Amino acid sequence: MSLIKDKYERVIDYMRISITDRCNLRCVYCMPSDGIKPIDFRNILSYEEIVRIVKTGVKLGVRKVRITGGEPLIRKNLRYLIKEINDIDGIEDISITTNGLLLKQYVRQLVDAGLKRVNISLDSLRPERYSEITRGGDIRKVFEGIQEAEAAGLTPIKINMVPIRGFNDDEVEEFAKITMKTAYHIRFIEFMPIGSREIWSREKYISSEELRQRVSTIAPLMPLKVRRSGPARYYGFENAPGCIGFISPITHHFCNTCNRLRLTSDGKLRPCLFSETEIDLKSALRNGASDEEVERLLRLAVEIKPEGHSINHEKSFDHLKPMSKIGG
Repeated sequence: MSLIKDKYERVIDYMRISITDRCNLRCVYCMPSDGIKPIDFRNILSYEEIVRIVKTGVKLGVRKVRITGGEPLIRKNLRYLIKEINDIDGIEDISITTNGLLLKQYVRQLVDAGLKRVNISLDSLRPERYSEITRGGDIRKVFEGIQEAEAAGLTPIKINMVPIRGFNDDEVEEFAKITMKTAYHIRFIEFMPIGSREIWSREKYISSEELRQRVSTIAPLMPLKVRRSGPARYYGFENAPGCIGFISPITHHFCNTCNRLRLTSDGKLRPCLFSETEIDLKSALRNGASDEEVERLLRLAVEIKPEGHSINHEKSFDHLKPMSKIGG
């Protein structure tokens, strides 16, 4: 099995691929109230271009792919892309990050095509608040989608929540208690200073340590080892079927174990989420680049991958693109 390492000896075997910057929600912490101008469809990578990039990545050791957006389920014929990626010899895992609104409609066909796992972004359990946060979303559809995903075998179900002080953090304990009754993985992600600047402030940020202390007031937390844990640090309540993860991009960098590259929907390869360094694969592909040239560009992305980022809750990252443009 071919493996490629960066200069810090990290094995790079994971590619996150955004297939669209468009979304069927307008979450207040992600998008400004006046919206974001979407990328023209002509400037979005085609599925065939994505498959070609993944095939080249597999030659270098990429084994895992996550499809993201925007909201990936709004792009037509996603089943085709997942099947094509699944058919590439060497791919071991295909997952998707979604807001869940369309899961019930599409999850069975995606599983048939080769989808293995799903992460659902959900920042409130309360219908009215969810509608307010998402500017009109129907949480009932999300719950139906989660149930359908579980029935289709996409377990463990992972639910990602971004706690924001004075906004939705009063639900942290409610989310944590879900693990007492289900085998879901509830993951709390520190609020990052990218996306909409209308809501970000240092005062609204909550560290993973504070969140862990709050959750532990429900019952004692025990550290857990979870397969494919990625950046999350997992804990659980005694005898609980589910587990609780804390993802700490600000207070506890996981850069030393970062194994990923990010491909934006408009064909830019980013070695790090928090860097503006990009390699333009789309232009190379559309100007007739050979497979050898595509491989060279992928190797270059690995070579220039930084040792870590310098993000913290006091620093402004106004220069960064919104997450919908980078890929969530």
